[in-house]
Amino acid sequence: MRFYSQVIFPRLLDWGMSHPALAQYRQELLAEVEGEVLEIGFGTGLNLQYYPCQIQKITTVDVNPGVSALAQKRIQATAIAVDHCLLNGENLPMADNTFDSVVSTWTLCSIAKVDQALQEIHRVLKPSGKFFFVEHGLSEDPQVQVWQNRLTPLQKVIGDGCHLNRQIQQLVEANHFEILKLDKFYVTTLPKIGGYMYKGVAIKG
Repeated sequence: MRFYSQVIFPRLLDWGMSHPALAQYRQELLAEVEGEVLEIGFGTGLNLQYYPCQIQKITTVDVNPGVSALAQKRIQATAIAVDHCLLNGENLPMADNTFDSVVSTWTLCSIAKVDQALQEIHRVLKPSGKFFFVEHGLSEDPQVQVWQNRLTPLQKVIGDGCHLNRQIQQLVEANHFEILKLDKFYVTTLPKIGGYMYKGVAIKG
């Protein structure tokens, strides 16, 4: 599975996450990011082109060396200084109260200890710091939920740990965040089992 995870999956991820339908949500989410920024689950660097021009440096975290290798071309092409760390989001070495903004795009689905990762995000945010997220997760439609639950074991293998059935709003609120705004919707060009989105901003409580 290491060969799949570090060689094949990174290329599938880059192809899938480059879908034009997702670019709009990246741009909308990142428009309000400010200050010292941490991005967890940096992936292949697809967010870099959407950060506001005033962002001069970001710290990024991703655990997959194959994915991180693909990100290097985008890191070299951006004017933003990127401090890229090969780390697991469940255990961050950064000090408490370091960042003004933390960003997560389609990442919480695949972190094994997702509550621990959210606690780490909360810890490293400054008081009143903001958590910006767009994630796919559990639909509100019971019929879609049935298939999300059935297919999640298979998806975890294909998607390198990705869950189709995480209730993102509950996870965020359970880890001491107050959600300031939240949009929940289907991406019409994607299958419903993987296309139900949670896009929001939460503040450190």
